[in-house]
Parts: sequence; C-alpha cells; structure tokens
Amino acid sequence: MLINDSLQPTDLSSKLDHFWALSGQKIQLIDNEYDVSQGSPVFTVQGKYTTRGWTEWTQGFQFGSAILQFDATNETEFLDAGRQKTLSVMAPHISHIGVHDHGFNNVSTYGNLLRLMREGRIEFNEWEKNLYELALKISGAVQASRWTPIKSGPDGAAGFISSFNGPHSLFVDTIRSCRALVLSHSLGHVFQGEGDVKINLLDRALQHIKATADYSVFYGEGRDSYDIWGRTAHESVFNVRDGNFRCPNSQQGYSGFTTWTRGLAWAMCGFPEQLEWLETRDDAELDAFGGRAYIEAYMLKAATATCDFYIDHTPTDGIPYWDTGAPNLHRLSDYLNRPADPYNDFEPVDSSAAAIGAQGLLRLGKYLIAKGNSEAGKRYYQAGLTVLNTLFDEPYLSTNPAHQGLLLHSIYHQPNGWDYVPSGSKIANGESSMWGDYHAREVALYLQRIIRNEPYYTFFNQIAEPQIAEPRIA
Repeated sequence: MLINDSLQPTDLSSKLDHFWALSGQKIQLIDNEYDVSQGSPVFTVQGKYTTRGWTEWTQGFQFGSAILQFDATNETEFLDAGRQKTLSVMAPHISHIGVHDHGFNNVSTYGNLLRLMREGRIEFNEWEKNLYELALKISGAVQASRWTPIKSGPDGAAGFISSFNGPHSLFVDTIRSCRALVLSHSLGHVFQGEGDVKINLLDRALQHIKATADYSVFYGEGRDSYDIWGRTAHESVFNVRDGNFRCPNSQQGYSGFTTWTRGLAWAMCGFPEQLEWLETRDDAELDAFGGRAYIEAYMLKAATATCDFYIDHTPTDGIPYWDTGAPNLHRLSDYLNRPADPYNDFEPVDSSAAAIGAQGLLRLGKYLIAKGNSEAGKRYYQAGLTVLNTLFDEPYLSTNPAHQGLLLHSIYHQPNGWDYVPSGSKIANGESSMWGDYHAREVALYLQRIIRNEPYYTFFNQIAEPQIAEPRIA
C-alpha cells in the first residue's frame, strides 16, 4: 500500500454524504424488487441480489443495513423496516445451532437496535430492551455451545468455536463473530450444560480468541515453509480425538498455505475490537485467565501482524486481490506497485475484504494512539483512511440506479466459481455481496461518528459507554 499520511477524516465527508444517499437507494431497491421466497439475499448476479444455499449468515446484514442507514441519516423509515424485520424474521437465527455466525446475524440486528436504545437514539421501552438483551444472551450461548476442546498447552485449557464444517474446524472468520459471545457474557448471562454445570462465556471467548491467534495467524516463527508475519489460514484443522492441530486449510481461499484476504480482514477487524472491549472490563475479571497484560499481548500481536501483512501485500490504493497467493497473480507483473485493477484478465479483487479490513486498521490505529504509541498508531489509521478514500468512490461505489448492490467487485467463492463473470470478461467483477455492503456501511458510520464527534461506534455500546480515549491525529 501507498499510505496517504495527509488524509484527514473530514476529507472524506463529501464522499460519505454521497455514500449514504446511494446506500438508501440500494436498500429501497432490494425491498421493492427482491423475491423473499428465495431465502436470504447473498450476492448479486447482473446487479440483482440472489441467494446461495450454503448457510444462513447474511440475513442479519440485510436488516442491519437498514438500521445503520437510520443511524447515519435519521431517516426513520429505515429504522422502522429494520426493527420490524428483525422482530418478524430473525428469531430462527438466535437458536441456530448449525452455524458459527451469530455475531454476524444477531449483533447486526438485535445488537444495533439495543445500542441505539442505550444511546438514546430511539425511544426507551423496557420490554423492547429486554427482548433485545434476551436475544443476545441466547445467541451468544448457542454460539458457545459449538465447542471443541483441543490439546492444552502451558496456558491451561484450550478450545474453539467450531465452524459449520464440523468439530475439527476452526475458521478465522469467527473472531469477528465472537461479538455475540462476549455480549452475552457482558449482559450477565449464565450458560449451563449437562448437570447444570455453569460454563463461563468469557472463558470460552478468550480460549477461542487465543486459538485463533495461535493457529489462524502466522508470525514468521518457522511454523511451516510459508510462515510469514501476519498471513492467515482460513481454516485450521484439528484431530478431535487427541486435540492436536493437524494442518491449515481453506474453504474460500486458494489453499491453506496462501492468504485468502477476506479471512485476513476478519482477523484484522476482530482482534482490535476485542481489544477495545477489554478496556471496559475490570482487571480482576481477567486475572483468572492470565491477566490483562497476557491477554492483550496475544491479541495485539495478532492484530498488528495481520494489519502489517495487509499493508505489505495490497496494491497501492488499498484494495486487495482475493488471495495473496492466487495462482495467476504473477501474470499481472508488478501488481503491488500500482492500483488494483478489478477488470484485469487474471485474478479478481475483493472489495469486501477492503471494507472489513479498513475498519480493523482504523480501530487498531486509534487503540495504539490512545495507548501512547502514536507513530505506529498513525500508520494504521492513515492506512485505513487510504483504503476508504478509494473504496468510497468509483469504480467500487455502485452508482448505477438499477444495480441493487452498494459496493462493487466483491467476491464470494472463487474456487467454487460462484461469482458472476460478465460477458466479455475473463474474471468475476462488478457484483456486490450482502456482507460487503453491510461492512461498507459499518465503517462509513464509524468514520462519520468520528468526524461529527458523536459517540464512538463499537459493538458493545449497548452494554457500557466505551472508555476509549480520543486519539490526536497529528
């Protein structure tokens, strides 16, 4: 990346205004045109949202987008739609035992609504608040029930929330979905197992985060022949009989030994926001799990490593290709030293990875600046602004009034060939995804609140006012 050190958040104000105007149009277009009998909208084909029967992980992004639109613009029709759809449609997602995606579906809907009520943005209602809290409590517990213990090391008990592939499978994605688990814990929920055994949700959250840091992220310490500082594996495979790690793998990347950039982005975003959440917890609560310094150290190491890898392996404008080891990248020659080309003949870019990763860069930068590490913090913060300066403009921002997507050039599953290749093109491009559109809105709201000196946006604003110092960006 070529980081623009002179960019200020306010420099993106006009782009944000344009972004939210387009965003509202896209939400209304989907509401007017999408056939709900198909199931949840997942990604676009020729500009129209369609579905893909794999897992139900995107519906919360659809309704959450309407809630974020209200948050950004105060247009109450979007709040009404998001709230009504959450209450009428999202209940099955609370008790869905077959997925690891609770933080995506339920925090994006019930969580955002509770946050808005806590912030005084919507009228307080005790029963409505209780409903949102109950949904989040149960969602986090259901997520925590997908538990695989693994071989313990010197740090004590170890385990992870298994992916939909089965108990052997740790996905890097779930680090961002852990929001559901820590919210349930923060709300004081008691998760009980066989014999009424009480299972500590914070313990499970920290074990999962530690397993992700240990097995999903690489640190250049000789783990294998492709161990590079900050690269990630989409999936880590374990022997469930003895708890031993076996190998890296990938579901949506090129291989277990290359870095699928959306998986990288989930880690970039997930670790910094968990560091922010830790700031709201008392030291005494963390002592049983190694203490604050120990926990923050492994989270911060993973956050900085993944963000460094993104900066070092992304084209100059901040938009990554779908996998840093994609087999035809070499045919693009010196591709890291020029802006990404979504219309090239060899490998797709993935704008959704940029939208997710940019939020991680901004959060990590802000966190480090608040901790007194201004030099490193500003590097990540400016990198995040650089990504957004590209992302919130054409050719990534969808300005075609007939196209239902907001963020163009998103990739779902390149190995499976699920993404639409336009006529005359050799690669997939020009389409959108529900997660890409949602995360573009989320990072736009994050930045807008900073520009307007509004409450700092976090997933846990509904629990406690975050005690995070405002950074000074010189």
